[in-house]
Amino acid sequence: MRQRLSSEPDRYRGRRRVPTPPRSRYAVAVTSAFVGAGVVALGAANMPDAKQVDSEVLQSLKSAQYASDAVADRAADETAASRSDSRDSAAKQKVSAEQAAEDVWLLPLDDFQFTSPYGIRWGKLHAGIDLAAPEGLPYKSVHAGTVTQAGYNGGYGYSVTVKNDDGTEVIYAHSRRVLVKAGDKVKAGQVIGEVGSTGASYGTHLHLEIHVGGVPTDPIPFLRERGVDIKLQVESVYAGMAAAS
Repeated sequence: MRQRLSSEPDRYRGRRRVPTPPRSRYAVAVTSAFVGAGVVALGAANMPDAKQVDSEVLQSLKSAQYASDAVADRAADETAASRSDSRDSAAKQKVSAEQAAEDVWLLPLDDFQFTSPYGIRWGKLHAGIDLAAPEGLPYKSVHAGTVTQAGYNGGYGYSVTVKNDDGTEVIYAHSRRVLVKAGDKVKAGQVIGEVGSTGASYGTHLHLEIHVGGVPTDPIPFLRERGVDIKLQVESVYAGMAAAS
């Protein structure tokens, strides 16, 4: 063996040697296998079986969907019921308004002067009442009904006769002209003619006559019983409803 001379430099002087770990293939394989098994075991412990997860998730989704559908169906039913109730309520209100318009009685003129009552006059029955008013002033039907006569009618001059559903007849006489014809349906407050002085008349006025069962009756108490006072010129409290219908 060659002896190192003291004059030769020491190549390892000042260096620290670190022990090298064993590089046995067996050790590496065992270590890798252990680590891999641990990872797999850890994953398996924290992760359920795929089939089990799918089944539970699907079941939960189905249950949630059923509940959602049930809530939606109930809401739809409640909405439909609410709309139905609203329609029924609106229909009832409409029927009530229409019924009130059919039943109401009103004054025939907006402005007039009561001049002659029902009763015997000059030895004969004056079968109605006279309401003085300016010529051409529109007069209105006091009640709903059907026009049975409209036109010139002898001593009545130009007149209109309206028959109500209960058989009562109302005659409007001495008109300057009539604005309806036989067969027309009219409602309370509808304009049907204009005040005049035709026929057996001694001045511009509206002659109002009411027949019950074909027999003339005094319009004053008849109308008062129905909420219309000719002398006070007060009409039914339902007049506004009839006008709006």
